[in-house]
Amino acid sequence: MPGTRKLGRASDHRQAMLKNMVTALLENGRMETTVTRAKEVRSMTEKMITLAKEDSLHNKRQAMAYVTKESVVKKLFDEIGPKYKEINGGYCRIIKTAARRGDAAEMCILELV
Repeated sequence: MPGTRKLGRASDHRQAMLKNMVTALLENGRMETTVTRAKEVRSMTEKMITLAKEDSLHNKRQAMAYVTKESVVKKLFDEIGPKYKEINGGYCRIIKTAARRGDAAEMCILELV
């Protein structure tokens, strides 16, 4: 786990939530969430993309241990990884939007560059 943000969740719930959010981001290319969650998801997503830059069985198995859908892992290694082959980091972008109505949490759009 790269960060130390607890996000108001128990550790197993937090880990499951981050895995699902990383999978959704890789599947769709963008998502809307709070800023603190986006920072955690960004760091894990960038680790998964860095794994996908080198197409080896070991890297695929490490990605499968984190990403929850096999089709997303295939997309990660076939499309996303080769796309960022020449770039060293900075694969995700956080764009802050308006505060969420109800609890005024800072919202943002997290997307792949």
